[in-house]
Amino acid sequence: MYLTKFRFPGEDLEHNFFMSIQRTCYDSFYPFQVLSRVGFSQIDFEPITILYGGNGCGKTTALNVIAQKLGVSRQTPFNRSNFFPDYVKMCECETVGRIPKESCIVTSDDVFDFMLDLRAINEGIDVKREDLFDEYLNAKYSKFRFESMEDYERLKKVNMARSKTQSKYVRKNLMDNVRERSNGESAFAFFTEKIKENALYLLDEPENSLSPERQLELVKFLEDSARFYQCQFVISTHSPFLLSMRGAKIYDMDEVPVDVKRWTQLHNVRLYYDFFKKHEREF
Repeated sequence: MYLTKFRFPGEDLEHNFFMSIQRTCYDSFYPFQVLSRVGFSQIDFEPITILYGGNGCGKTTALNVIAQKLGVSRQTPFNRSNFFPDYVKMCECETVGRIPKESCIVTSDDVFDFMLDLRAINEGIDVKREDLFDEYLNAKYSKFRFESMEDYERLKKVNMARSKTQSKYVRKNLMDNVRERSNGESAFAFFTEKIKENALYLLDEPENSLSPERQLELVKFLEDSARFYQCQFVISTHSPFLLSMRGAKIYDMDEVPVDVKRWTQLHNVRLYYDFFKKHEREF
């Protein structure tokens, strides 16, 4: 446990703030009046804490505010307004010692950018592969003659081409191709590479791009990371698989005021249950 409590300003504090400022023109009040609207004033954390709710409930806003208050690292920009620093300043948090420097917030944009980077690498690999195909054929069937030490590198390529099949030649001269990973596999790999030991991680809808099978693998990975590797997680999600994590404390942000619930009580999970129950005979 690195983070134990976090308090957001309530309606009274927000009202007092607006009465005290001298500005007369605003581009946006965000993030004011988002969390107070659903009566979300405090989070008491566990090793795994989940913010559940539909689109627009404020769970991503809550994660961004927490990340900004704690000063954890992040890769991609996020939606903010002129009032964001004022709001963050009004928040309060309780921690156990310092937040580890490896702690960070991970968003869907981070995962998407990671997959785009892999795609760029693959495109580069494709170009290089075609060049190597031509190089192999030119070397294997050339009428090369070694005449001086200046021809040494060319000699090595000719000998390699003559001693290997085309596929082995290309593989020998080419970095491992990451194309063998699907988008879901790449997204899962991102989390397993990003999450290290002894740190706090804020995960914003990590189920995006993951199949049900991969989501279950992520559940196991996160549970083990919290249990054995001293990681703490604060996760925003509406995935029934992630909501089922052992020992997770779930805040239902579709409730006003926000309430703590068991995962089987959540509306989204009940919809899945009712749907499969209705079609039970078809299985």
